[in-house]
Amino acid sequence: MYHSQTRYLLAHPRAIAAIGRACNARGVHPGHTEIDGVRLHAWRGIPILPCDKIPVAADNTTSVLAMRTGQDDQGVVGLRQTGIPEEYEPGLNVRFMGINEQAVISYLVSTYFSAAVLVPDALGILEDVEI
Repeated sequence: MYHSQTRYLLAHPRAIAAIGRACNARGVHPGHTEIDGVRLHAWRGIPILPCDKIPVAADNTTSVLAMRTGQDDQGVVGLRQTGIPEEYEPGLNVRFMGINEQAVISYLVSTYFSAAVLVPDALGILEDVEI
């Protein structure tokens, strides 16, 4: 069954702070939610995840992304490559690197992960957000 429901909002940390300031100035309380034991700001129950990969322009504007997730909701899904050398679990590689003079064992841990957008409206973007 198809549900068009936003699961996450992604924003630069400075944008999240600006949202909080704007809400406080208007007497609106955006709320909080918890994901994996971490308390996050939320808007109408939708968590606002910090993402410092979203750029802030010279004029102090940025973007906020809205994301629907999951195959059943025709959203964004995660992909993991399997069958990689020295695979510990799907998409996770653990390689023994050696033992140093202090008898400390070293491992190189790598993960391989991609995302696929199943339909174009699985992602939305609000541009020119002033921070």
